[in-house]
Amino acid sequence: MSGGDMSAPTAVSRTLDEIARAVRASWAADTCAPDDAARAPWTAENPAWGHCDVTALVVHDFFGGELLCGEVFLDGEQQGFHWWNRLASGEETDLTRDQFRLGQTVTEGRAVRRPPGRPRHRAAEYARLRERVEARLGA
Repeated sequence: MSGGDMSAPTAVSRTLDEIARAVRASWAADTCAPDDAARAPWTAENPAWGHCDVTALVVHDFFGGELLCGEVFLDGEQQGFHWWNRLASGEETDLTRDQFRLGQTVTEGRAVRRPPGRPRHRAAEYARLRERVEARLGA
């Protein structure tokens, strides 16, 4: 699905488990958020680190639904934002929640609208992750 509008679910039907396995196997240092990597480098021991936004977008590509965003706090100080998905069924899924291993808390998510087309923020990391997921799925 290169070059098209990534805001609608894909035509090929996949299960959440299939997508989750492909996404998790596709995370790497070059798809990690640079600001998160500056706080703590990406490692294979915590592969979800710095991947919430691009992961939520890829899940949204396949299933639609809503993007959710909450604030991340550690010791009372805001560390950034965390993204996850609410599927059309109403089920929330967060493939990167386990990245928080230092006692971080995440506020309740609020639904945010995805702008049409490809993301501008972290476009390269999103494209890399999306391509790897598609390759793993044989798309």
